[in-house]
Amino acid sequence: MAAPAPPVRLRATGITKKFGRREVLSNVNFEVRAGEVAAVIGSNGAGKSTFLKICAGLISPTSGRVEVNGSIGYCPQAGGTFDFLRPSEHFVLFGRGDGLNRDTALTRGREMAAMLGWEPEPKVQARHLSGGTRQKLNVILSTLGGHDILLLDEPYQGFDRGTYTDFWEVIWRLRDTGRTIVVITHMLNTMDRVDQVLDLTPTGSERNR
Repeated sequence: MAAPAPPVRLRATGITKKFGRREVLSNVNFEVRAGEVAAVIGSNGAGKSTFLKICAGLISPTSGRVEVNGSIGYCPQAGGTFDFLRPSEHFVLFGRGDGLNRDTALTRGREMAAMLGWEPEPKVQARHLSGGTRQKLNVILSTLGGHDILLLDEPYQGFDRGTYTDFWEVIWRLRDTGRTIVVITHMLNTMDRVDQVLDLTPTGSERNR
């Protein structure tokens, strides 16, 4: 007897988003299950980041609905950190939002940093971190709470080759624990690393709207 399919963690149905007269997303349907990694691809301006923000509940669609079965961790493409806080202070602050005590937040943050090949310097504020290191911090913050669903908006921005490899090792490890991961990417060589792909590139008629 076949094992039952893992539960659907995220389902988007008929998602349409307009900004004024401009339609960014048109009737997008998507679902991803526990233990799956999905890539969201598409041309510039195809609405990838907008779609992820809708799934995260940060903005509302013009029409359609999103159903979420579990907790969500979100990693933005840029921003998300505070210039004058040190990495450890980020761990504690964001961990508190996830219901973690100080020691647990620090431990989880440092463990994830090590997985990404980074040992945060204790006295360096975020404003002095490189772009790639700051993005490592964003990735770590999205995972602190042990969320069921991770929504990652081009999370590897500024990563060197070694960190990029480490990043995918972390993603696979999280997938193997039953997490659901949705990653926006422009890098088509990652397609063999994921379980499904959502292509938001508009068709010819949609491009001409």
